[in-house]
Amino acid sequence: MTNPAFVTAAAWSYGLVAAGYLSFAVWVAVASRRKLRANLLLAALLLTAVWGALCLPLAFGATAVAIVAEDVANALRYAAWFAFVGHLLLRPGEAEAHEPVPRRLLFVVALAFVADIALGDGLRVKEMLGFGIRAGFALQLALVVFGLVLVEQLIRRVQPQHRWGIKPLAVALACIFGFELFLYADALLFGHLDADIWVARGFANVLLIPFIAIATARNTGWTIDLHVSRKAVFHSSALLISGGFLLIVAGAGYFVRYFGGDWGRALEIELLFAAAVLVVLVVSSGSFRARLKVFVSKHFFSYRYDYREEWLRFTRTLSTESPLHSVQQRTIVALADLVESPAGVLCLLNEASTYALAARWNVPAVDATEPLDGSLSGFLHRTGWIVSVSEVRSQPDRYAGLTLPAWLVEFPAPWLIVPLASGDTLLGFVVLAAPRTPVDVDWEVRDLLKTASRQAASYLGEIRASEALLEARKFDAFNRMSAFVVHDLKNLIAQLSLMLRNAQRHRDNPQFQADMLTTVEHVVERMNALMLQLRVGSEPVESPRQVDVEALVRRVCASKAHSSTRLVFECCARGATMGHEDRLEHVIGHLVQNAIDASPPHETVAVGVESEDRFIVVTIVDRGVGMAPDFVRERLFKPFQTTKVTGMGIGVYESGQYVGRIGGEILVDSALGEGTRVRVRLPRADPALPTGDAAVEKEGAA
Repeated sequence: MTNPAFVTAAAWSYGLVAAGYLSFAVWVAVASRRKLRANLLLAALLLTAVWGALCLPLAFGATAVAIVAEDVANALRYAAWFAFVGHLLLRPGEAEAHEPVPRRLLFVVALAFVADIALGDGLRVKEMLGFGIRAGFALQLALVVFGLVLVEQLIRRVQPQHRWGIKPLAVALACIFGFELFLYADALLFGHLDADIWVARGFANVLLIPFIAIATARNTGWTIDLHVSRKAVFHSSALLISGGFLLIVAGAGYFVRYFGGDWGRALEIELLFAAAVLVVLVVSSGSFRARLKVFVSKHFFSYRYDYREEWLRFTRTLSTESPLHSVQQRTIVALADLVESPAGVLCLLNEASTYALAARWNVPAVDATEPLDGSLSGFLHRTGWIVSVSEVRSQPDRYAGLTLPAWLVEFPAPWLIVPLASGDTLLGFVVLAAPRTPVDVDWEVRDLLKTASRQAASYLGEIRASEALLEARKFDAFNRMSAFVVHDLKNLIAQLSLMLRNAQRHRDNPQFQADMLTTVEHVVERMNALMLQLRVGSEPVESPRQVDVEALVRRVCASKAHSSTRLVFECCARGATMGHEDRLEHVIGHLVQNAIDASPPHETVAVGVESEDRFIVVTIVDRGVGMAPDFVRERLFKPFQTTKVTGMGIGVYESGQYVGRIGGEILVDSALGEGTRVRVRLPRADPALPTGDAAVEKEGAA
């Protein structure tokens, strides 16, 4: 009685052979060029499908008719594949005169030999002639060895530039004939076919269909319009790896269950569970997917990239609006995905003419600042090269004149530096981290990154131009608004002028004096309100003088003492800076007022003065609502950007511009819900220079 498990396995095995090769044959028939090679390939696929179908009855019972049919189909299958490979050996342009035996003669002898085996084995003539069953297995072995020789000759004689197209076919046929060699060698040794190997034979033939399909897609002389995408090969390879792994696990499970005794079944379950966990971990691993992609591109295709897919993905990543990623961060992701890099930073040219950190992805914050005339920026602008950090360190002569910046040491595993050039302008550069799997940075990778980086630079340049245009329009709107403010000021001045003209006649009138005070108070309040709205500042006319920073900050704190927020002032250092006292008082006062506005009632705002190298530092710390780091980095010091409901976003912009002009800087650390720490770094003045009062007296004497 036939084992039901054996029947099921054999039916699945050879049923998949028949269905798989028949489907592939239909695909080839639809796309065929109707040339001889295409017809030979089609015949080989169809005969393999027929052979698989004729193997199915053997699973239910080895009758004489079923054995003869399978033997004949198997021999014809060999003949078709031999014919196809033999015709591939007759490549045009190769001189046949130097061959010891003409290939056409070998081709005819092979077909005659196959036909003889088919008749001899299929009709059982060998038994009537006195040959044993082992002789039939020996003849099959000879036939298989002949097939392996043909495959070896094919891969050896093919021209090197065409080897990439033939290699998948050679691998598939070598595996097919290799499995046949294993099957018949075992049968010759033990005198009968092993049932388990015979069942696995069908599955092995099915697993090799993708290799034949890839070779068919690479050689358009066989078929037309037959395309196997990288995605399909990737998923097929992943499926084959998973299938092979599961077969190994199944074999190990059977071994454990058979030899495990009473614990066999429990151990088998534990093994299968561990294997399932391992599969989940591997499938979810980005490193595994990256390695598999590189393997597929390297061994199955002549070019590393499917440029259509890569360009569509790059454009989609760059242009898709995302609340989680800014356009600068999407630029990093788009470039990193091209080379399987897991992290990177973007540095862009800012208003201070330096390349500063604009965005980062999967990287901790680094102090990435490169001057406009620095070694790295100058090299990128001069050459436009993709810089490999490892090559710079191992082959410095190749990158003459390039010195890697010190801040690059803080970057985890720096790999490539990609310039972002738009026309003749270097907008910035992207530093990518080492990839998940080793990637050879050849000409193809460099060309793709260079093309993609120019596209990204153009996109970033358009966004920057749009932002500049928007700011110009906002300034224009602000100027139009200022016309109305000027009109109000004109009215207020008219009121004061009228009051002054009447003061000569009514200055002794108590009622007039009361009205005058009321009018002045109203005008002052109105002018203060207007100045709070419109105070964008202007270039001071007077020259900079020494300003006592500690005294200035004390005056600011005293003027803000009436608020509900408690101000705590601490002076740890004294010193002066060169500037304009009224402008500096406005800057510090504005920043202190911002801290007060951001703090809850009765909260404390700490203000301090300390020394730091060549700078006097004014520190303002509050525990208010805080600001998002992205807002601080990208928008805080731009005009018309504010987190206040009633604010105009001019004060911090004006303060940053003025402090920068006198050689200082404003540093802001903030987080939502945790408060803000502002540090105003002012350059220390030379003690030999005159103070503000002395300078005034000196100018008066002159």
